[in-house]
Amino acid sequence: MLCTQHKLKGPSDDELSTFAVLRRVYIERDEVKQIASILQRGDRIHLFRVGGLIFHAIGQLLPSQMANFHSPTAIFPVGYEATRIYWSTRVPNKRCRYRCRISEDDGRPLFEVRVLEHGMEDLQYRETAPERIWDQVVQQVAKLRDESSMLKLFTEHVKGEEMYGLTVHAVMRITESLPGVENCQNYQFRYGRHPLMELPLMINPTGCARSEPKVSSHCKRPHTLNSTSVSKAYQSTFTGELNTPYSKQFVHSKSSQYRRLKTEWKNNVYLARSRIQGLGLYAAKDLEKHTMVIEYIGTVIRNEVANRREKIYESQNRGIYMFRINNEQVIDATLTGGPARYVNHSCAPNCVAEVVTFDKEDKIIIISSRRIPKGEELTYDYQFDFEDDQHKIPCHCGAWNCRKWMN
Repeated sequence: MLCTQHKLKGPSDDELSTFAVLRRVYIERDEVKQIASILQRGDRIHLFRVGGLIFHAIGQLLPSQMANFHSPTAIFPVGYEATRIYWSTRVPNKRCRYRCRISEDDGRPLFEVRVLEHGMEDLQYRETAPERIWDQVVQQVAKLRDESSMLKLFTEHVKGEEMYGLTVHAVMRITESLPGVENCQNYQFRYGRHPLMELPLMINPTGCARSEPKVSSHCKRPHTLNSTSVSKAYQSTFTGELNTPYSKQFVHSKSSQYRRLKTEWKNNVYLARSRIQGLGLYAAKDLEKHTMVIEYIGTVIRNEVANRREKIYESQNRGIYMFRINNEQVIDATLTGGPARYVNHSCAPNCVAEVVTFDKEDKIIIISSRRIPKGEELTYDYQFDFEDDQHKIPCHCGAWNCRKWMN
């Protein structure tokens, strides 16, 4: 018997008639995280561009500058740099680069613009307000376009702060996360009241001390933190004197606790504005007593290197984040550190900083010294060396037993 197979007429479910694939593609983009990943790189290899603006550096503000270095719509950090691509004032229908910078002159902001145009000498503008500079520029551009019978330029729509890039959303997110900007009384915040976990990039003008703008004269480097000597609270976690379930687990294997810390620390903390000073680290959940909260990370360097870097950072007017491991080594977290560097000092702390050895390497771990409820700011005692009255650093922790001085 002969069997034949016939093809059905009409479309078949198993027949591929086209190579087109109809599907939705979703792209998740975290703008804040992207900005942070760029700015955390100390080498500044990567920049970001928004339209005709190329962002270079955010700069910083000292406490003494907060009152004068802002307007209701923008903050003016000293050292801010950006490049605006705009029409040339000398060649019609051609664009050139305007390098914008903010510096300080007698306690007031000084706005500078350098015009970079290929084959021509650079032009310099200096004014006390960005509007004054850009008014000059756009008036010259409008005049040149009029002489060349080009379309009219509506100069009233060109704003100085906008041309500087200070009102760009990405830039505003950064400027509003600068430590101490809450003292800018006339400024209207857009983003700065939100936690900045993915943006631990701002330079604290006072270093880890977070209190005094003038720290370069301290002969004993008070901004270099010291760990507490192995505290009784920490010792008890290894002697089995506690009755809490967590402490028994902690005693069981501190190595496993450290490994878990490396993967789960982001669930323990978040970064936000501090009532003490600048930015601070807060408990993202209830933390039990003797919890390894976060590791103080950075580049491990020798004392000699730390001394040399300290001078370089001070010459750059940069905040210094250093933590001493022992007599020979220091962790430098200034450019390559993590969020632990933002933990503030308190005379009644809820954490201790301990040097703990894992795999023959010394690690600095922030450990809770009592139960910390969700939303409470993390603090520990900086253990600064005592100084004479001339070099005292005021303490702003507000604790009931505040010593008034950090050193």
